[in-house]
Amino acid sequence: MWILLVLAIVGSFGWFASKKQSPAKEGGPGAGPGRGGLGGFPVPVIAGVVQQKEVPIYLDGLGTVQAFNTVTVHSRVDGQIVKIAFVEGQDVHAGDVLAQIDPAPFQAQLDQNAAKKAQDEAQLAIARLTLDRDKELLTSKILAQQDYDTQKAMVDQLVATVRGDQAAIDNATVQLAYTTITSPLDGRTGIRMIDQGNIVHATDSNGLVVITELHPISVTFTLPEQNLQAIRQHLPSSGALTALALDRDNRATLSEGKLAVIDNQIDITTGTIRLKATFENNDLKLWPGQFVNVRLLLETRQGPVVAASVVQHGPDGDFAFVISNDLTAQVRPIKVAQVDRGQALIDEGLTAGERVVEDGQYKLQPGSKVKLPEPKEAGGGDKPGGKSKGKSNGTS
Repeated sequence: MWILLVLAIVGSFGWFASKKQSPAKEGGPGAGPGRGGLGGFPVPVIAGVVQQKEVPIYLDGLGTVQAFNTVTVHSRVDGQIVKIAFVEGQDVHAGDVLAQIDPAPFQAQLDQNAAKKAQDEAQLAIARLTLDRDKELLTSKILAQQDYDTQKAMVDQLVATVRGDQAAIDNATVQLAYTTITSPLDGRTGIRMIDQGNIVHATDSNGLVVITELHPISVTFTLPEQNLQAIRQHLPSSGALTALALDRDNRATLSEGKLAVIDNQIDITTGTIRLKATFENNDLKLWPGQFVNVRLLLETRQGPVVAASVVQHGPDGDFAFVISNDLTAQVRPIKVAQVDRGQALIDEGLTAGERVVEDGQYKLQPGSKVKLPEPKEAGGGDKPGGKSKGKSNGTS
């Protein structure tokens, strides 16, 4: 009994001793202080090379497409529509007939005014003949001066009447012309808002159709007021800045245009400035009311470019891990000019040709040894001399 108890105690001391030594064995040669095991195994990373490129500098904003010109076509006279001469969605040109209002009442008014003028012209002719005779009688002292003056006033009155008749004819002619409704501009018709046979009035609030000019077309967008100075500095003396209209996913470029207008005041409620760009839009990829992303090209700058994943953010600013010739990762403070579409333009801190860490930074510390992926042979095989991961050669 006592022998068994002594053996149990001795075995317990031996078990505790083996557990105390096991952490050192488990750590192995790779164990060490810090991330990546300084003094231990190299940290596998993906490396990239800093390249010198020309990079466009953009300002990005959200914009709305607006028709270059929009007109709601109204009738300018009252009457019944006897003909609709356009099809919804049709492209029309300035002067094309859109609708016809019954011209009969206006033609009758014009004929009546013309007849009135002819009547007054006949009276004027008689009054002038009488005035000529009265002038001879006045010279011969046969007619009193008062009678002559009365006849002369009658002639002047009839002249004014004839002029009034001509004005009435001109007005009736204009009213008759208004019965033919034409397009005031080149554009595309929308949905028809009235049908043939209806009575329209010049005071109606709704029109016949809306015509929009689709090419050229405008895009209105906003940018933070802090960008205003940069825009003015890069605005060329001749010409304008290039603007790109992109889809909602900010991937495909829909059209390229030019900056046309910078608004004359800043919106104090939002702290933004409104701008307008003009696009030719010959392929009609831009449509009124469409939301697009707008990129305003300020300049094209040449400088070192790296993948966006190279840029790391710390409490003291941006930095990157630079791989030295001895495969050691060193921390380098950098200044980033722009990050766009997966690439970062660097203002300070990196030079072309340097190797930087693109992936695997979370395991690194300053001075950590790094291990780069081994290049593979053409065809995807391993390096010569390496162990094959393919089929066994049959030897044990």
